[in-house]
Amino acid sequence: MDNVEDQVVEPLTPEQQAQKEKHDWINQLRLKFCIRPEFEVTKNIIHPDGRLNQDYFRPPKNYKAEAARKWTDVEKELLIQGIAKHGIGNFGLISKESMPKWSTNDLRVKCIRLIGRQNLQLYRGWKGNAEDIAREYERNKAIGLKFGTWKQGVLVYDDEGNVEKEILATEPDNRNINNSSSDTGGNDGDNNDDDDDDDDEDDDDDDVEMEQQ
Repeated sequence: MDNVEDQVVEPLTPEQQAQKEKHDWINQLRLKFCIRPEFEVTKNIIHPDGRLNQDYFRPPKNYKAEAARKWTDVEKELLIQGIAKHGIGNFGLISKESMPKWSTNDLRVKCIRLIGRQNLQLYRGWKGNAEDIAREYERNKAIGLKFGTWKQGVLVYDDEGNVEKEILATEPDNRNINNSSSDTGGNDGDNNDDDDDDDDEDDDDDDVEMEQQ
């Protein structure tokens, strides 16, 4: 067996040398910034030469991955029941009460799909059962098809304001828009969630585009 000293080390190609210098630079950055003396756990993130400690990032032996969430008819029914009880806009309360795996924003997006309208502002506080929601969906779809604003399964507003005028003109006589807390029997202490819903209203466009059917 040849001695290590007798072995000839092949010179690195320019590409290999550049790659090595890049890795060395990255390792030096890790040594400089990854280890924080005030946090004991950071000592195990990297090796003394700056390479990542892969064992640190592996799940514990007894770790069990959380089951992937699935939106089924059961979840749909729970959301409908929550809307019937608490009204649209109180998604935080619905989440806390019966759907803890689904966030306020998750349920808002699902409600957008369920009722067929991107902007839920006019539904704020509205309560309805499955039949009511289905009826609203068909009304929204008809308006969207009329003005060419039925996009990805929901009604979106147009710049001319025709959609909003049609919505207001076709509101059922027996429904109050923007029901106040007293009209809906209170908001069950979910004021903060309602405020959050208003803040996120402008994000509904992105939510609808990203949400999978």
